[in-house]
Amino acid sequence: MAACSRRAGGVLSSVRILRNLQHQDERLFSTSLARHAASSGGQPPKFVPPTKPVIKSQSQASLRKFLSPEFIPPRQRTNPIKFAIERKDMIRRCKVLNIPEFYVGSILSVTMSDPHAAGKTNRFVGICIQRSGKGLGATFILRNVVDGQGVEICYELYSPRIRSIEVLKLEKRLDDNLMYLRDALPDYSTFDFEMKPVHISPNQDVPVNPLKVKMKPRPWSKRWDRPKFNIKGIRFDLYVTPEQMEHAQKWAQPWQEYDMLKEYDTSALEEKIYQEVQAELRK
Repeated sequence: MAACSRRAGGVLSSVRILRNLQHQDERLFSTSLARHAASSGGQPPKFVPPTKPVIKSQSQASLRKFLSPEFIPPRQRTNPIKFAIERKDMIRRCKVLNIPEFYVGSILSVTMSDPHAAGKTNRFVGICIQRSGKGLGATFILRNVVDGQGVEICYELYSPRIRSIEVLKLEKRLDDNLMYLRDALPDYSTFDFEMKPVHISPNQDVPVNPLKVKMKPRPWSKRWDRPKFNIKGIRFDLYVTPEQMEHAQKWAQPWQEYDMLKEYDTSALEEKIYQEVQAELRK
């Protein structure tokens, strides 16, 4: 009997606690309704739908299509089988060595195997002043001024001695050939070997640097002011008088403007080779 009475007392106490909590909730709910009614003038609140999310449609820009110029065979009478075989070897090399996209005017860092160096490797940083050659014979020249002395290294692009090629700054210049930097002030060819790479989005167009360099006093290694070079990146107004510029126009060849065979349209050939190279690299 004592145990039954204890159980009954516990049940009654729990019921009382639940009733007290229910009364407290009812009081709080009634007071909140009264306050809201007083603030709204006794009218029920209006339903306000939530704002719709704004979805911005972004057009997905395609990645840059870049085909290294040595893949395009020259216009002369050449054997197409030779370039097809070389192209397969070049693709195999690209699977081992990452050959990045770069142009004349880009700043590169090239690491090569050197058995005579301390770490068996040699690293050089410089600006690309020329790209030449086709197929496996493609080359590029880097230039830098080290301790006041201009240093140029000609690299074979598909040489097995090259360990890595890193693009520190991807850009183009006003000219496709920067050999005139040999006659320019050394400030335009001086780059730090500890230069940090500048990142450019693959969806962004390659920037064109409109820099026009200042030259050393004449004479230069070549007559860069003559029309056959078609140089746009030199401040000729500082070194060549208008009379000298007019005299240089005597070596112009205006008839080449009407030469229909001078322009070599390789758009269809580039697209075909680009698809072939991409398909082989995915394998």
